[in-house]
Amino acid sequence: MARALWKGAISFGLIHIPVELFPAEQRDELDLDLIDRRDFAPIGYRRVNKHTGEEVPRDEIVKGFEYEEDQYVVLGEDELKSANVKATQTVDLLAFVPVADISLLHFEQPYYLAPTRGGTKVYALLRETLRRAGKAGIGQVVIRTRQHLALITPLEEVLVLNTLRYPHELRDWSQLSLPERSLKAAGVAEREVKMALSLVESMSEDWAPEQYRDTYRDDVLALIDRKIAAKQTHTLAPVREDEEAPTGGDNVVDLMALLKRSLAGGEDKPAKPARRSGRSTPAPTAKAARAEPIKRKRA
Repeated sequence: MARALWKGAISFGLIHIPVELFPAEQRDELDLDLIDRRDFAPIGYRRVNKHTGEEVPRDEIVKGFEYEEDQYVVLGEDELKSANVKATQTVDLLAFVPVADISLLHFEQPYYLAPTRGGTKVYALLRETLRRAGKAGIGQVVIRTRQHLALITPLEEVLVLNTLRYPHELRDWSQLSLPERSLKAAGVAEREVKMALSLVESMSEDWAPEQYRDTYRDDVLALIDRKIAAKQTHTLAPVREDEEAPTGGDNVVDLMALLKRSLAGGEDKPAKPARRSGRSTPAPTAKAARAEPIKRKRA
């Protein structure tokens, strides 16, 4: 498990639960370096003074707020915490709400909460209380220098804190070109809706996240393997201009025909991901199966 990002407490009523906050997400992105096309030298990242162009040592970098043009107030880490000690050390639960009432648009980032310093009993109490009530706790927490709206829910043995977006952080969709809410105005027939519902029902199954795999990452790693095998370790793929999509009016789609073919198992039916059996699904190649991105040292 990664190092705790934050240490503090959950507080509601008179209950105080000392906890640590750990990231629940583990990004699995390909680690592609930026390199110079001319000599394949890595391109680094430098913190430079915009006036002098000189690189600035890390210990000389501070945070500042520009209150007027070219006028700054410098704030140290201790000062940022002292501005509101309680806010930086406590998740104050303000209310308990049904999770189903919260739009998916608000969910931002998941974290795990773990008890510390004798907080095991009250941690278990809150976890069981939320489970039996079928509710989630809403509060606020400061992580680094930003205050987040937070949602605390039980998940088996762990309490999960999801940071939520504030309403003002969500863009208004009213300016988008969207079909009318009325089916008639949108040109959708009721029989098409019924056929679509039948298709959804035929494809419905229990949620099993382990059956899904990042096939794009596998394919890119397989491509890297092939290029290594072909000794194309210093060859950059030529930049290819994307082909323009054909322009024209709206396509008239026969929804009923598509839905019927889907229900009948025709070619238009989306393929289901293969379920995981007792044997693990082999990766495209032995090298691609490695968790670490493939790296080649430049001679």
